[in-house]
Amino acid sequence: MALNFEFFNQWVHTKLGVELSAYKEKQMQRRIQNIMENENVQTLEQYAQLLERDREAKQRFLEHITINVTEFYRNKELFDLFEKHLVRLAKENRSLKIWSAACSIGAEPYTLAMILKKNQIRTTPIIATDIDQTILSKAREGIYKDNEIRNLPVNEKQLYFEKDEKNLYHISPEIKRQVQFKKHDLLKDRYESNCQVIVCRNVTIYFKNDARDAVYQKFADALVPGGILFTGATETINYCENFGLKKIDSFIYEKMS
Repeated sequence: MALNFEFFNQWVHTKLGVELSAYKEKQMQRRIQNIMENENVQTLEQYAQLLERDREAKQRFLEHITINVTEFYRNKELFDLFEKHLVRLAKENRSLKIWSAACSIGAEPYTLAMILKKNQIRTTPIIATDIDQTILSKAREGIYKDNEIRNLPVNEKQLYFEKDEKNLYHISPEIKRQVQFKKHDLLKDRYESNCQVIVCRNVTIYFKNDARDAVYQKFADALVPGGILFTGATETINYCENFGLKKIDSFIYEKMS
């Protein structure tokens, strides 16, 4: 039986405020079908009714469709390159405004905070945003499993985390204070402005081309001249000059003057 995704996309947009049509169709439809099977519903109309009446089912849906795969220092070699540009920018600016977009469980902005601490770089609090309120709550808690911090150097684990009796790692209040979390939808909400650094990794690969390009243009507009955009290891920006950007390193782009 064919599923009425046109109806469901419109329903989700109206009722939940999420723009599913901006995501690549086959990938998103597979994710929706998977969670429908887990919820034991047959049609999208039935699923919409379930989401309408069951708050927990709605939260499971939102968590499932948003991409929350992340870890500290994901692609460590790229973070090493990024750190060099961050240090350079810090020498050129009295203070840095940094935005970690689609931050998921907080591993990325906390990684940035540790890099700043190590290099004694002054910034305003890092702005960390995500569309998912539940994920943001987890990020604010700053509690992680061993596999989520596997890329951390031993000295940083010792400096910035405390291990509890359940083998969970609690990030230090010192690092936690350096990050300000808030809800933000890349597809429809207003963007930050006057940023020296924007980090958004492994998110735009799920968007359709038009939505992806619109996000890149808004990121470019949010940067000051000379500011940098750090993307994921599968997110090369083709024709980056069309957005007023130039490539300066692997997956790192600079806003042109």
